Parts: sequence; C-alpha cells; structure tokens
Amino acid sequence: MPELKVCGVTSTADLNLLATSGADMAGLWHGVPGGHADLTIGRLTSLAAAAHLVTPVLVTLAAEVRDVLAVSGIRVVQLHGYQAPGVVRALKRDGVHVIKVLHVAGSVCPERPLIRAYERAGVDSFLIDAVGDDGRIGSTGQSLAPAAVLSLAASLSRPFLLAGGITADNAPAFAEVAAHPGFLGVDVDTGARDSLGCIDAGRVRALRRAWDGRVAA
Repeated sequence: MPELKVCGVTSTADLNLLATSGADMAGLWHGVPGGHADLTIGRLTSLAAAAHLVTPVLVTLAAEVRDVLAVSGIRVVQLHGYQAPGVVRALKRDGVHVIKVLHVAGSVCPERPLIRAYERAGVDSFLIDAVGDDGRIGSTGQSLAPAAVLSLAASLSRPFLLAGGITADNAPAFAEVAAHPGFLGVDVDTGARDSLGCIDAGRVRALRRAWDGRVAA
C-alpha cells in the first residue's frame, strides 16, 4: 500500500482527522518563510508530541534543522531547498530519517547532478516536486508531467514520493509512475483541502482510495 502524506498540519484536529481518514504522515512546517502553515518551534513540538497515529514529518528549509529536530523530538525530516549532501550526512549521523526534495521545473531538476552524492550520504528517500511558475518551491499546486517524473525516477536508487498538484482525480494520469518499483506514495497539500483551505476528511479518504487503486492496477 502506498504512503499518503498530508502537508501543512496546524492543529491537533488536523492530526486526528488524518489518523481517521487514511493518511500515514503529517507534514509539520517550520522554517518555511511565508508558508501558510509555518509553525513556531513551540507549536511544532506540541503537535509532534500529539501525533500518536500518524508519523510527524518536519518540513523545512531551515539551516538549523538539527537543532529543530533535537528540540521537537521529530525523527523524520523533509528537506526543501537546495541543501548540500553534507547536510544529509550529518542528519543520518544523528539517526534521522531523511527525505530530500528534488525540485523540478518542467523537465529540469537542478539537484540531478547531486543525486548520487545524496545517496552516498545516506538519504532514505526522495520527494519529486514541482517548482512554481514564479520559482516558488513547496505547495505550489502545480503538477509535473508523468514523463518528467519517470525520467528522474530512472536515475534514483532510493524510493521516491510524488508531490505537485496531487489529487484523487489525477491519479489515473500517473498510473505508470505509481507502477514504478521505487514509488512510495504521494505528498499532498492543496488537494487535501476544501474551498476554505481546511484539510477535509472526504478529500483525504478519496486520495487514499484513488492512489491505492492506481498501485493495485
């Protein structure tokens, strides 16, 4: 069964909703300047402690990521931005599970030359995500072409999550991606929210059903 990660969690109500709707991981933002769900270190730590039925994941661009992990107690980190492989190596020495985002604009991934170095540093998995038309990274709501995802996935020796405009409705378009042996699951923000921007249980359940179906097919 693929993993379902929902990003931008800001409350214990969100955590409880995810736990009862089929999500596996909750993305907690800290050090995401201008991010709609960026948390203070105190709030991050509180929510991490309350995440009993889903795995809390620190989503960050922060340079002081090791300090944030130590304070919050979170043991899984998703590195947005363009960190050097040495950051991954240091985190692995701390016993942290590391997900490194690979940012893709069209078919171009600036981290592609560093993939082998990230793997040698011990990265556990990658997350393939779309860069916004304005260069923004993370929660852009923009989708990648399946061919671009498959091209990048072919160069990976570690498993990967897919992000970028993921919804229940566009799961069929990514059937070939979901059938890739390295496919771990999907990371969703906008596609899990209602018209008011709140995480919606029905949308999370629909994502679970749709992407499970693509893998089963």
